Amino acid sequence: MILKKQTYRPDKPTNPFIGALLFLISIILLLITGPLGFVYGIFHSLFTRGIKGVGEYFLKIAISIDQLGNVMMQHLMNILWTDKNGYKFGNRDETISSALGRNKKLGTLTAAGRLIDKILDIIDPDHSLNSIDYYVEPSENIIDHLAWIRIEDEQILCLKKVNEDFYFIPKGMRIIGDTDSQTLEKSTKQIFNVDIDITSMEFVGIFEAQANGKKPGILSRMTCYTAVHRGELQPDFKIHEIVWLTYEDKANLSEVDQLIFDVLYQNGELA
Repeated sequence: MILKKQTYRPDKPTNPFIGALLFLISIILLLITGPLGFVYGIFHSLFTRGIKGVGEYFLKIAISIDQLGNVMMQHLMNILWTDKNGYKFGNRDETISSALGRNKKLGTLTAAGRLIDKILDIIDPDHSLNSIDYYVEPSENIIDHLAWIRIEDEQILCLKKVNEDFYFIPKGMRIIGDTDSQTLEKSTKQIFNVDIDITSMEFVGIFEAQANGKKPGILSRMTCYTAVHRGELQPDFKIHEIVWLTYEDKANLSEVDQLIFDVLYQNGELA
């Protein structure tokens, strides 16, 4: 069972003067304490974990610098490295490499962006794709959902809006402060009027793709779990219809749902 906490909080409005003051204080503290802390960190890592510890320490610093660069250079990279439909750089919780990888998957890198990506691939094959962080805090560019995967007889439970031919895997929007189990419990109760056994929750995976019906560069992220439920599935039949789909039906789903179908099919769970 996985009960991953959701700790994201939206930024509060900040007085520009306070923001500038905190920036200056952080720079001063970095200049004064940074060199001393860096040297001490090297020796501490060396004496406690050896050369491996020093390497891990350097890697943590590199990731932090990468995250800082993603914020500091966001506007420049959004112009030079991605086209107008690209996923935006600038999430403070994300590295440059992660944002680069997301744009590579979307096919929205410019010539300059592709060049940077190729250079990184020479150093570390598939660097940007392997660097995509699916646990970064949600932002205006990532719509965060949690989905219930229910499979019976190699068919997956989906919903269909009445009088429409578009299907989707049942999901709920994350509520700030709720855990994965709470989100799944609330969404299945609201959609199907059933109770799930949270002790039976099993993690399936996290999937991302262009969000359906949203402007280019807006991603839909689906964190998926299976779970046993109690009670009969009873959606609001005036709005939704229950459908059980096979892999052959995937063309009528969103891009992110199609990715989920692909993985389930490759695992032999879907017919």
